Amino acid sequence: MFRSPTFAVAFLALLTLFSATAGSQDVKPPYEDRLIRLSEIVGSVHYLRTLCMGVDEGWRSRMQALIDVEAGQEARRARMIAAFNKGYRSFASVYRSCTDVAVEAEELYRKEGLELASEIIARYGN
Repeated sequence: MFRSPTFAVAFLALLTLFSATAGSQDVKPPYEDRLIRLSEIVGSVHYLRTLCMGVDEGWRSRMQALIDVEAGQEARRARMIAAFNKGYRSFASVYRSCTDVAVEAEELYRKEGLELASEIIARYGN
């Protein structure tokens, strides 16, 4: 039903990048908007994969780890959490059971998440 976890790998690489570069978070980083969108995508993927696979793959805990590393300011932390919850709730309000459309949506969101994570790593990782 679902393909390989390349988005999960990219997300873990992103977490590793932020762990290595964590520092003062007083300034909004240039990737902030992308990171907020990624948070929303992770919430969506978490809901859909749990719904369709019947098992929690740890997306919420991965997101929490990213928030802990990246969001030093309370306002940034709140934005990332709100985006994750928005993604989760938007699909929870529509899908109560796994359908072909839910699977397709998950694949599209995972692809977008992979692209965003890869872009952030490529542009801001060095």
